[in-house]
Amino acid sequence: MRSLVRRQAGGGRSMMDAVPLDRPDRPDRPGLPAFLHPFARPAAGREAFLEIVSASGAEVLDRGGRRYIDALASLWYCNVGHGRGEIAEAVAAQMRKLDTFHTFDRFTNPVADALAERLAALAPMPDARVFLTSGGSEAVETAVKLARLAQFRAGHPGRTVIVSRRPSYHGVTYAAMTATGLPANREGFGPLLPEVVQVPFDDLSALDALPEASEGRIAAVIAEPVIAAGGVYPAPAGYLAGLRERCDSWGAFLILDEVVCGFGRLGEWWGATHYGVRPDLVTFAKGVTSGYLPLGGVLVGSAVRAPLEADEAFVLRHGYTFSGHPATAAAALANIEVLENEALAVRALAIGQHLGEGLKGLVDGDTVLEARGTMGIWALGLGADIDAVAVRDALLDRGVIARPLGPTSLAFCPPLVITDEQMRTCVSGAGEAIAEVAVRSR
Repeated sequence: MRSLVRRQAGGGRSMMDAVPLDRPDRPDRPGLPAFLHPFARPAAGREAFLEIVSASGAEVLDRGGRRYIDALASLWYCNVGHGRGEIAEAVAAQMRKLDTFHTFDRFTNPVADALAERLAALAPMPDARVFLTSGGSEAVETAVKLARLAQFRAGHPGRTVIVSRRPSYHGVTYAAMTATGLPANREGFGPLLPEVVQVPFDDLSALDALPEASEGRIAAVIAEPVIAAGGVYPAPAGYLAGLRERCDSWGAFLILDEVVCGFGRLGEWWGATHYGVRPDLVTFAKGVTSGYLPLGGVLVGSAVRAPLEADEAFVLRHGYTFSGHPATAAAALANIEVLENEALAVRALAIGQHLGEGLKGLVDGDTVLEARGTMGIWALGLGADIDAVAVRDALLDRGVIARPLGPTSLAFCPPLVITDEQMRTCVSGAGEAIAEVAVRSR
């Protein structure tokens, strides 16, 4: 394969060394890219993919020069919008000073420490500490392990059951996948994590009926303040407070999965604050860096900390190679500063008013059955004959990127910097796309 090789002054090789000129097909399967894409058809050829090459604000540009409104903040994460030079500069400066070093055992770095202090100060519970990961699935995996471990260290080895909800989405590692209440995401992956039980997302009485509750075997309950990839379902009024009451009664921990809801999406730093609930563990990722670099983590409250810290000789044998990576920590600190300085969480209210109300205006009881959501996260529930993937594709033709969730839901979760005009385009484009698909399907 021929490659484009740029040589720098002095004969050095640049990052462009490996950019191919001809992109040959695989001989065994012509047309397949080398990149095996996540949540995509492995048999899909290159023609199935839309190549995004640049971005700014709430817009992205494809290889052909066409602009799109990024109505899902890439993948629920680009809260501050694209093209933030201050974040890129913070990362570059950090990499020139300390590019990378691990944080296992006795080692740390000042940027990871500063980020942990900043996050602890923002946490929706007092006296939190911060465990850092590389993303949301690792964060959920960590929270599940810490919940079980803290119960064990507190003298409750029988409290191992994790309660999750359906629908829900918590990630793709084994604990996170097991907790996810989407059967299609679990199919074919073999035995899942034992002692995880699920209840309907909106039914507190189903929790009370669990035999594991009366048997004293529940370690933790995990819930998203607003279910995101599971369909966009805000917590019913009083539901999260009901979870808190039951966890207190059972001696269980409350884990709030804020991978999507955190960092301004619901108008506050945390969904927990929006709903007025105190968690024991909070998982985060996505919005902590607005996706500029991969980072996630867990806020660890005092109820979980105490048994882990009680024995000074105890070693926490859990962690990831890139936990506390200095460059990702620098990205997070710069991102948090943008969110704070520009008061971007307030924009979630505007998104609810303009985008949310606009989507509600598309409800006709036939092609659009409902508009679900709150603040900065919304979805359309489509009629049975209206395929969400087809609507997504028709919406792409109108310059808007949304995300189908299953066959009958279409999600919107734009950058907090989206303009009112861009939101109007999202609404009008969605209406036109749905009408087009309706004509084709009937």
